[in-house]
Amino acid sequence: MKFGTKVIHAGIAPDATTGAIMTPIFQTSTYAQAAPGQHKGYEYARTQNPTRSVLEKNLAALEEGRYGICFSSGMAAMDSIMKLLHPGDEIISTNDLYGGSYRLMTKIYEKFGIKAHFLNMGDIEAVKARINDKTKLFWIETPTNPMLNIIDIEKTCALARDYGILSCVDNTFASPYLQTPLTMGADMALHSATKYLGGHSDVVHGAIVVKEEKLAEQLYFIQNAAGAVPGPQDCFLVLRGIKTLHLRVERACQNAERIAHFLLGHPKVSKVYFPGLPNHPGHDIAKKQMRHFGAMVSFDLVDNQYAAAEKVLSTTHLFTLAESLGGVESLISHPASMTHASIPREERLKVGLTDSLIRLSVGVEDVEDLIEDLDKALQ
Repeated sequence: MKFGTKVIHAGIAPDATTGAIMTPIFQTSTYAQAAPGQHKGYEYARTQNPTRSVLEKNLAALEEGRYGICFSSGMAAMDSIMKLLHPGDEIISTNDLYGGSYRLMTKIYEKFGIKAHFLNMGDIEAVKARINDKTKLFWIETPTNPMLNIIDIEKTCALARDYGILSCVDNTFASPYLQTPLTMGADMALHSATKYLGGHSDVVHGAIVVKEEKLAEQLYFIQNAAGAVPGPQDCFLVLRGIKTLHLRVERACQNAERIAHFLLGHPKVSKVYFPGLPNHPGHDIAKKQMRHFGAMVSFDLVDNQYAAAEKVLSTTHLFTLAESLGGVESLISHPASMTHASIPREERLKVGLTDSLIRLSVGVEDVEDLIEDLDKALQ
């Protein structure tokens, strides 16, 4: 089944009771039992919900996995993966990553004796040198947030397997339309489904997809025991959004490429970070492991001061100043003061995240209007 068919049909069937084409929202907290233990597969809504079950099957198919596990947010999904670890365990993570992921590792789990090491995971020898007998998880973002670095999924996950280390790829920036990490050797693919999967900036949701049954059982246990589950309406909204995932991401990627080339030639712009540019250091790897280069673009200004960035951020009209990404509308943000404010400034600067860096989530509007909007703001 091709991807454009999967998003509409995989794991989804008309409702057996009514014939409804759209999966119903099963807004219930509990289910009737004929006798103790005799039920129709559902006992309590924290544990199972029919709307959630359909979404989990659909996500598993999109990521070429076998099991989908849904959560109330992307961070709740990540938190559940962290709960697979034990005191004394260590993580190797990319050094350019979402601020919330950094915060969870350093401010929450470090207190419980779990240590994260933040490296340039594009340097496979540096990753190998950091491995020790305590290393239990590789945390991979690609493309990274917000510098849009590219990590070779196949090579990095093969290294993890050689040492018996779990690997998780945060696939939020790419979506399963652009890359499927499980087919490249990852143990887990994680999503903030709030972003491209939902696609309409109207839901908060998270998901993990895996192939291996034992790992799925552990995550389902944590999902139920810790209880950070999504409501049925949230699952319905993500299912609704997924039906147009391929159409939305395709258009957004086309727009992003045009905008990246526009910014590259602009006199007020000093650097453009976009893996679709031939001079991007990860261009060839991205070309190998992604269908397109994504719809996220970051850029820095010639006047590399926060005041210069603030003028641009507050002057756009079609690009809305807001956190998040992956919706049909274009967003503009300032990572240093918004999504990555929890990362110390000296750590941000090490990876090139300056006070004037601007991140774009390019939407599906007419690209000429978007370019005009940016050009006026930069002028």
